[in-house]
Amino acid sequence: MHLLYCDESNLEHRAGDFLIYAGISIPGNAAGALSQRIDELRLAFGLAPNVRLKFNPRPDGLTHHQFLELKQSIIRTAAEYGCKLFAYAVLHDLAGDPDNARRYGINTVCYHFHCALNRMNEKGIVLIDRFTDANNEIEGHLKEKMAVGVQLHHRNTPTRLSNIVGFHYSAIGQSHFTSLIDIIVSSLRYAINVQTRNEDNRRGALNILEALSPLFFRYNGHVQVPDIGFCFSPMNVRSDRYHGLYIALQGFLREGSIDSGQTITSNG
Repeated sequence: MHLLYCDESNLEHRAGDFLIYAGISIPGNAAGALSQRIDELRLAFGLAPNVRLKFNPRPDGLTHHQFLELKQSIIRTAAEYGCKLFAYAVLHDLAGDPDNARRYGINTVCYHFHCALNRMNEKGIVLIDRFTDANNEIEGHLKEKMAVGVQLHHRNTPTRLSNIVGFHYSAIGQSHFTSLIDIIVSSLRYAINVQTRNEDNRRGALNILEALSPLFFRYNGHVQVPDIGFCFSPMNVRSDRYHGLYIALQGFLREGSIDSGQTITSNG
């Protein structure tokens, strides 16, 4: 059994930004040991049991350097315990409503998790960071994922996510793994924003990508990250201007050792 903890970042609509949705898959047979190791890291850095650890804000009592070191240690530990990352990115300019974009992100990441489970002949559970969208549509959306599955563009009927046995909510403080996915997806967002906003600290952003790289799902023996591991949406970007933003980001990921293998077309 594999546990997929999910979260989003860059939800606020901003021209030129990418909304990021991601899930970190934790092998069930490693979950206990990984949770204990994160607990040990928290203790080593002096965090009290009731401190909710996220990418930000920095906990009281930690210097900036210590906080970075703690987050880096947690990311390295996740890779050591065989965790796998599934990510989705869509440009806000094309996505429209952020709530709808997040639901598409959930669909995509869950479907890719299902595909990975199928290759491993395993089952999994999805745990989504709790949020409230307009009219609380997420409640029905998750029930639909279990009962119906997802509607794929190239199929006439919905695809059942038969390898996923449950869809549930989670929240910061309920598990060390909610801290883990928050740190991971926010680190990815930070690095991507350095590229898309043309900010300083490019070397620092590349260092973050290089640290995240071992986590991304890859097919056995392959260095390249398939679209299951990192998915750009849509696959075909008709606008030359927006297509250029996608290609630039893909190149930045590759520079940071995340060798995205997806072909992003621009067919009008």
